[in-house]
Amino acid sequence: MSAGKVLKEMLKREGVVMAPGAYDAWSAKLIEQAGFPCVYMTGYGVSASVLGKPDIGLLTFTEMVAQARNIVAAVNIPVVADGDNGYGGPLNVVRTTQAYEQAGLAAIQLEDQVTPKRCGHMEGKEVIPKNEMVAKIKAAIYARKDPDFMIIARTDARAVNGFDDAMGRAKAYAAAGADIIFFEAPQSVEEMKKIAAEIDVPLMANMVEKGKTPLLTDKELAAIGFKFAIYPVTAIYCATKAIMDMLKGLKASGTTASLLDQIVDFPTFNKMIALEENRDLEKSFTE
Repeated sequence: MSAGKVLKEMLKREGVVMAPGAYDAWSAKLIEQAGFPCVYMTGYGVSASVLGKPDIGLLTFTEMVAQARNIVAAVNIPVVADGDNGYGGPLNVVRTTQAYEQAGLAAIQLEDQVTPKRCGHMEGKEVIPKNEMVAKIKAAIYARKDPDFMIIARTDARAVNGFDDAMGRAKAYAAAGADIIFFEAPQSVEEMKKIAAEIDVPLMANMVEKGKTPLLTDKELAAIGFKFAIYPVTAIYCATKAIMDMLKGLKASGTTASLLDQIVDFPTFNKMIALEENRDLEKSFTE
């Protein structure tokens, strides 16, 4: 069964599919080990991890595809990946969609921002005309070979043109054939309820700490009518805080001895990363 088919089956079940954000293969493996059913490859986190730069359209198509391949290879659960604005016009979207599907992803997320794009909760965004995004969705549908490879259409128009324009776009993107609608940054529970009442395809919620959308539990999201929830930045924010605290302690004390209760030790990490299993596999080829 393809990754897209697995995700589609998940979306048919009760409740919300929760997909924490991964920015590399190891963070994706930790998400899987924690028991989550899906990974969301975050462009925001990949940009920070790979480039040390903000999510403002600096990361390239090839860098994102390379990271996607590594993440997909590291886990046995579906991976959904941020595809930004498709890295150009409809023909670029064709190439991007094909490359994302070939990487083994379950879905690609495409947004209606101009180039260069911005993180969805940042200020200063601009969006392309609605008909141009509809063309990109049609291009993505044309490009996929597996009909279960899912197309997630995201509109960023709420912050630019207001709620009504964003709703019109979301409906148009659903009508164009998008499998999941990602209405970015609704600003209240009331707006989220209206979106769920008027859109009849699965809806994605973006849970960003101190973002524009209320932070709700998975049960609250399900009660409203959302089916898919991403937590794109939480892991990289937590990792950043932990590393900062470790470096501060090391600099202050001149040793890591006082930090032992804050770290995963050498044997534990080796077990988590499956060192013995890989050694046994290696030995099996020479026996």
